[in-house]
Amino acid sequence: MSTDRPFLGVMLMLCFCVLAPLGDSIAKVLGGTVILMMLLFTRFAVQAVMLLPVVLLNGQGVRLPRELWVWTLIRTVLHILGIGLMFSALRYLPLADALAIAFVMPFIMLILGHFAMGEQVGLHRMVACAIGFFGTLLVIQPNFVEVGYPALLPLGVAVVFALFMMATRKVARALDPIKLQAISGVQASVILLVLYLAFPTATGTLSLDYDAKTWGLLAALGVLGTFAHLFMTWSLRFAPASTLAPMQYLEIPFGTAIGWLVFSDLPNGLAAIGICITVGAGLYIILRERQLSLLPPDVHAAG
Repeated sequence: MSTDRPFLGVMLMLCFCVLAPLGDSIAKVLGGTVILMMLLFTRFAVQAVMLLPVVLLNGQGVRLPRELWVWTLIRTVLHILGIGLMFSALRYLPLADALAIAFVMPFIMLILGHFAMGEQVGLHRMVACAIGFFGTLLVIQPNFVEVGYPALLPLGVAVVFALFMMATRKVARALDPIKLQAISGVQASVILLVLYLAFPTATGTLSLDYDAKTWGLLAALGVLGTFAHLFMTWSLRFAPASTLAPMQYLEIPFGTAIGWLVFSDLPNGLAAIGICITVGAGLYIILRERQLSLLPPDVHAAG
């Protein structure tokens, strides 16, 4: 019997699209007063504290086969790096612009799949990639003029999260989502703590002297990040990826609305055009993949 429940899957993905930019907005609010290491540590420590007891109470344990353990660790390192780059970008860029630039990720995944994994990518999708990159450059250009090289940080986010998604594919089918996130939270917390103890000068001076509002926002950052990724993982259990992929672009309008409400930021004319081009090219690739998946392999390769 099919377990697909598309409406539930869509609703779960919608929750992700709301919670993810909300978490990013909190990181942007805190970015001026809380060092990056503290933001990252709190983000993952809250995840571990929330989910590890659930895993242990269910009797699952946290032991993994060696191969899975290695891939989970790689995934965790990429997760830390991706979130760290995004939080850094948000210190300089409007929320909507940072999200739009990072959404070059589907194009990077397509190119990585072609050159690194030998997947066939036809002319239509390559042209869509080129158009999508052009749209991204339109978003980057006015930000680069204003803030310089930090405008390129979301491109790093896109590359890292493309690799993160590939690593996730290696472990997602073998691990329960809650167990995966719990282990990742523990691994990330340990890694970040070791990095801070080993390089205290490079990572910044850690202070715990925050007011109640700051501590509340730090806790909210961890809770929102944890649930956002759980909702995204759960959504894939109830609806096909081809159904859910276009919905991820809802992060951009939600991010734009949150950026306007919280920071009074709106993309300028050139960036807004770039965002529309990037979203359009990304949706075209997704719809093209959906159509080609229904065709024979030789036709798919020509797409």
